[in-house]
Amino acid sequence: MEKTTLKTEGSIAERSVSAASAEAAADVRPLAGRRLPPQAEGGEGYFPAQTFHISDLAREFGITPRTIRFWEDQGLIFPGRDGQTRVFSRRDRTRLKLALRGKRLGLSLAEIREMIDMYDTARDESSQLLKFLDVLAERRAAFERQREDIEAVLDEIAGFEEVCRELLAREAAAGAAAEKSAPVG
Repeated sequence: MEKTTLKTEGSIAERSVSAASAEAAADVRPLAGRRLPPQAEGGEGYFPAQTFHISDLAREFGITPRTIRFWEDQGLIFPGRDGQTRVFSRRDRTRLKLALRGKRLGLSLAEIREMIDMYDTARDESSQLLKFLDVLAERRAAFERQREDIEAVLDEIAGFEEVCRELLAREAAAGAAAEKSAPVG
């Protein structure tokens, strides 16, 4: 085993790596001017190639930091800490992306959690993809029903508009007839 010390913009991370993984370890980019989270400094298996601040993810996904903290509170993402600063891994970024996609599709929090948990535990993607197809079919059916409901309401609105226009036309005609028959003077 060869001991490698990586120094990047004031951050030092020491790890024992084999000669074969020394090249991969050289690609580590810790947060500029900050220490790595405690898990990264001594923990085995935690040495993310890229980390993100909450503002980076908020900007990337067009959401607020408060939204990201919500997903963290719900247990869907698990950022590390560097003092008071949240440090997000690529895994957190992917989980956040999946959560936001699920929200956009109208999935419940439980459905989103189930999909993300499948992402973490699936040995192959087939079970996750089959489940996702089922969820998509349910959402499609719900949206089709909503579209039918919306079309029915729009037809009703068009009918009401037509009745209102006819009543206004009758009132205008009656008012014009009354003006003609009224004595001038």
